[in-house]
Amino acid sequence: MRTKPYVLLLSVLLAGLCLGPAPSAHAAENGEWAVYPAAARLGSRPYFFLTADPGATLTDRVTVANKTAAPLTFRLYGADAYNTDRDGGFAVRTQREKQTGAGAWIKPAQSRITVPPGKAVTVPYTLSVPADADPGDHPGALVALDERISPGGKGSVAVGVQRAVAARLYLRVSGPTVPALAVEDVTLDQDRPLVPGTRAGSAVVSYTLHNRGNVTLDPEVVLRAEGLFGRTLLERDLTKVPSELLPRQKIRLSERWTGSPQLDWGDVTLTATAKNVRETGTVSFLAVPWAAATTLLAGAAAGLFGLRIRRRRAARTAPDPH
Repeated sequence: MRTKPYVLLLSVLLAGLCLGPAPSAHAAENGEWAVYPAAARLGSRPYFFLTADPGATLTDRVTVANKTAAPLTFRLYGADAYNTDRDGGFAVRTQREKQTGAGAWIKPAQSRITVPPGKAVTVPYTLSVPADADPGDHPGALVALDERISPGGKGSVAVGVQRAVAARLYLRVSGPTVPALAVEDVTLDQDRPLVPGTRAGSAVVSYTLHNRGNVTLDPEVVLRAEGLFGRTLLERDLTKVPSELLPRQKIRLSERWTGSPQLDWGDVTLTATAKNVRETGTVSFLAVPWAAATTLLAGAAAGLFGLRIRRRRAARTAPDPH
């Protein structure tokens, strides 16, 4: 009897971390367990906000609360934070990934804990900042990874899923802070009807938003399109922009422009602003109904060719004046 191969798919479901909203006054939880900074009152300190000098060591405590009727065992570890490629949301590295920032500096007093049903366990941890750490923000998290492996998937390969919940950690290392932002690689993909006027045109504006500095930014982006003679075709505040663009992170974003011109020539400009920074990126466009233009050019070329032939024939048959 053949047995199905078993694959462990580590699916880290980080409550409050995956979608990238601004921090709110709620502990990170998934309905079964919660992870939050130890405090006198639940929810009074939903995230860790720490400041340290290079070479310093900080101590704090994290609490893991079990909301189920059975004991739960967790792996407790520190993780680096990053912006997801999909939408720029706040996410953290898995335990198997290499940690290079705050995640590597966090050391819980216990890496494995069992929390009784309906109870909470508080674990001390240290955060040791290297003496050569770069100044600025080093976002991360303290993660409680459930040791249970839940079955999932269908077919010949069995899939196991693990879940985790994490409390965000915002660490700022003392030193010069340099906010820097860039709008890079702006492109325009146009979709126009073959026959002008038969349907509305559309376009997709894509761009890369790059935090080139050492502090977290809350960027705002304005999309503006101008046609011939500086006519304003579009001006829009973009909403699909992450509220937390972490240091040295870049994300690829896109915006659909419905009703883009079918015959025009101009520029699309994206202006990104954040704390003390303002940067732009521009791409030029030429909107021409190429199918109709090609037909017209072909017709004009055929007409010109026919005219030249008629002129040659007329020249051959014209009587000799001598």
